[in-house]
Amino acid sequence: MTEPLVDLIIPVHSAERPVRRAVSSVVDHTRAPVRVCVVAHNTDPEGVRESLGEFASHPALTLLHLDDGIPSPAGPRNLGIERTAAPYFSLLDSDDTLRPGALDSWLELARSSGADAVLARIERQGSDTPDPLPPTRPGRTTDLHPVKDRLAYRAEPVGLLSRARFSGLRYTPRLRSGEDLEVSARICFSGASVAYDRHGPAYVFGNDAVDRVTAARRSLAEDFAFLDAIAESEWFGTLNRRERRVLGVKVFRLHFFDAVLARLHSDGGLEAHRSEFAALVRRIRRLAPGALALLSRRDRAAIDATLRPGTDAETVLRLLEARWLGGVDSILTRNPLLSLHRQGPRRTLRDMTV
Repeated sequence: MTEPLVDLIIPVHSAERPVRRAVSSVVDHTRAPVRVCVVAHNTDPEGVRESLGEFASHPALTLLHLDDGIPSPAGPRNLGIERTAAPYFSLLDSDDTLRPGALDSWLELARSSGADAVLARIERQGSDTPDPLPPTRPGRTTDLHPVKDRLAYRAEPVGLLSRARFSGLRYTPRLRSGEDLEVSARICFSGASVAYDRHGPAYVFGNDAVDRVTAARRSLAEDFAFLDAIAESEWFGTLNRRERRVLGVKVFRLHFFDAVLARLHSDGGLEAHRSEFAALVRRIRRLAPGALALLSRRDRAAIDATLRPGTDAETVLRLLEARWLGGVDSILTRNPLLSLHRQGPRRTLRDMTV
């Protein structure tokens, strides 16, 4: 086998996962030499081998086993990264796939631009609309800036990474969810050269796995444990106010409201989690001063209702849905002078639709 240019890592948490499909999307549709490392995590590797079908004996495939008893995707991903030797590496979940030629396209962009990291174009299985994140400056594909191009909005580090630049990269251990959020943010703010293959073949997130580890029900503390990993990291301490602010706005817009929606009709309802949400808002404001002020009036109204004692779930749900209805309150901040800020709602929403 020709020496690989890419090591691609696929963690597998059960033999029922469509891992053969994932491997096929790489091996059968990539011209460049690639080595696939499948990591059977807390499951019988022989069951995974059987699921791989004819690819189990493919010369480009290696099957590893990790039995750490921890229900977190971090362990197998880290093991795979430790075993990389090619100039570039990439990660693919076992229920996801790559469009034909995706790796080749990322490699070409990395070589032509000199980028240390190439962000993949993302699609969702069953959807005709590509993921609009990160909301970069219109048309921007190379030399992306962490603040100007809002790179923190890319929650998943899918794409291509230079081993020379990121060989020490590790996912946050023991987190059941959000283990990739600290990694993604670290890449964005690392000072590395980042490119975005915005028009190339996509990374496709599957939606047909019934046992996805990160889909399990968790406490609010578990959902936002990634903030501990970020706050305690060395790189976060080097960020300036602008960089912290873009990260904080993103946490509110993408993670806070999803967490509220998930708990509206949970045991005890919103009332059982209200004090936790209030503490979470305070914490994000401490980590990212000024982030709350850059949210739209509708976002702020939804947060206020979430924290207000006695507000019923239906009222909060209506306010959450209103965030996407358009209109003046969706693009203006409470302080009108901040409405045209780069991280404000008007410019961010505009760049999400370009």
